[in-house]
Amino acid sequence: MSSIAHHAPPTAHSSAPPIRVLLVDDHPVTLWGVRQLVESAFPRMIVSGTAATCCELLGHPALGQTDVVLLDLALHDGKTLDCVPRLVGERGLKVVVLTGDLNPSHHQAAVMHGARGVVLKSHPAEDVLHAIERVHAGEVWLDGSLVSLLLGSLPGLSAAPPVRKDEHARRIDTLTAKERQVIEAVVEYRSAKSLVIADALGMSDHTLRNHLTVIYSKLGVHGKLDLYAYALEHGLAPHANGLHASTKTPSQWGALSLDWGSAA
Repeated sequence: MSSIAHHAPPTAHSSAPPIRVLLVDDHPVTLWGVRQLVESAFPRMIVSGTAATCCELLGHPALGQTDVVLLDLALHDGKTLDCVPRLVGERGLKVVVLTGDLNPSHHQAAVMHGARGVVLKSHPAEDVLHAIERVHAGEVWLDGSLVSLLLGSLPGLSAAPPVRKDEHARRIDTLTAKERQVIEAVVEYRSAKSLVIADALGMSDHTLRNHLTVIYSKLGVHGKLDLYAYALEHGLAPHANGLHASTKTPSQWGALSLDWGSAA
């Protein structure tokens, strides 16, 4: 077990304190490599400590000085997923899973237990740092192949029942020009808060909420994340930031804001 690392304080140019990351992996070489990676990102982030087992993690003295836990899914002393709700619910920490496990159902289980980021060990090292930053900022970082799987299982979202193609066309035909403009803005500003989207559209946040409520009802979707996926699938935002459903694949979605489960 290693407690919080000693570093010089952030420079005067730093706009925010460093993200404190606790690293958990039972392979010493992997743990060493990830530590070097995170420390290389100073002053954006620092290592608050390391652990190699679930027991060591849950009793770690640096948990109180930690913002994000970077957690391997396969610790040898127990069911790693059982640690996640305790870290999130009891400690108020954010969890990013770093794993070599390629099974999407295991990634889904991690998210359902409270993790908000999943990065494969085969991904570029920079993805690990991006995931830590995005999850710390309150967003979700997922491999694109998981997004559709998770649309119906993330808290606040639910999967719509299968709909025939002609039914989709009928629903889309009910959209007004203004509603289509709102959908394009949701796609273009996919990681932004509602206030940012409203400002881009030249309307109040209240007016945007009203538009979204109507759009959700017309299309049968359940939030901004669901709307985002629907818009790309059905070509409703071909001009938003150069995106088109036929060319913008799920793996390119990047991080998605956690407030997308509601009209807010």
